[in-house]
Amino acid sequence: MVQLLDQDGALRTDPDFSGYVADVDAQMLRGFYRDMALTRRFDQEATALQRQGQLALWVPLRGQEAAQIGSGRATRPHDYIFPTYREHGVALTRDVDFPQMLRIFRGISNGGWDPRENNFHMYTMVLAAQVPHATGYAMGIQRDQAGWDRARLEREGTAVVAYFGDGASSEGDVHESMVFASSYKSPVVFFCQNNQWAISVPTRVQSRIPLADRAKGYGFPGIRVDGNDVLAVLAVTRWALERARRGEGPVLIEAFTYRMSAHTTADDPTKYRLSAEEEAWEPRDPLVRLEKHLRSAGHADDAFFEEVARAGDEMAARVREEALAFPDPTLEDSFNNVYAEAHPLITEELRWHKEYEAGFAQNHAEASQEGAR
Repeated sequence: MVQLLDQDGALRTDPDFSGYVADVDAQMLRGFYRDMALTRRFDQEATALQRQGQLALWVPLRGQEAAQIGSGRATRPHDYIFPTYREHGVALTRDVDFPQMLRIFRGISNGGWDPRENNFHMYTMVLAAQVPHATGYAMGIQRDQAGWDRARLEREGTAVVAYFGDGASSEGDVHESMVFASSYKSPVVFFCQNNQWAISVPTRVQSRIPLADRAKGYGFPGIRVDGNDVLAVLAVTRWALERARRGEGPVLIEAFTYRMSAHTTADDPTKYRLSAEEEAWEPRDPLVRLEKHLRSAGHADDAFFEEVARAGDEMAARVREEALAFPDPTLEDSFNNVYAEAHPLITEELRWHKEYEAGFAQNHAEASQEGAR
């Protein structure tokens, strides 16, 4: 497993991957910490909003911040990303506005942002459904870039990142996507966040071997990285993306991390995992690890961490304010968004539903008149 920053925040040297983070200076490290801290604060605020009945559901990511920020910061603006429903940190690296991400969880939109503006696709609630889309998109890129030489591919080439979890790795969609990607040497990086639990099913039930080793069966490289080490994730993802852009085909990255909170706010992890396991992972917290390194290297002091905390609280207040101010969609909007063009069946269903709702108002009015008499 590739690791550049150990649990105590000490920097390690790796002959294959240290060179991929040679440009990372103190300012960039502070930026990574800020990204991870803001992402966690957003996660906390969204969880609170759901508990207060303001969101229908929320998908926490606590513990996976390094895997997301490291991989997201490794991409170029013209790379295209296909997330699942938990990639809030990756969204931050693509400049997706946090409040807009809550529209889908508030139940007022099918999305919340325009994926064409940030090359960050809409969240996918259906397990692994985005992986074939990512592979197909990468195959399309190949055709657009046909005839480019190696130098141009390295300079201007586009790659795709497909995110999914260890549970989704058992879906046929992932298998079929990897077959196609390998056969056509498509420029896609499969990024699996192995957070140890597919809802209530542990990874050992999903696979008898490390998930990264599955890539061998498809004929392309697989690599396991410490998903709580933002530097290692950055390095490995840069390497994989460079390889994909050059036309050398896909890579499977297994970011070995841990979901420190529930699968979703509808889940109770105390029903299937022991508190001792959770406590064993606490010292590996990605934010704590990077904070230790920043302090020991003299790159950050108390003032920096206090400023980041203040920025997080300000961001959270803005998220709450904007989320609560979202206008509710009308009934017509919900029906009109089913198809791109008007459909007679949908039009008839809308008419029927309006009559159905009007019946409640009429019955209420009649009951009030009867009570007055």
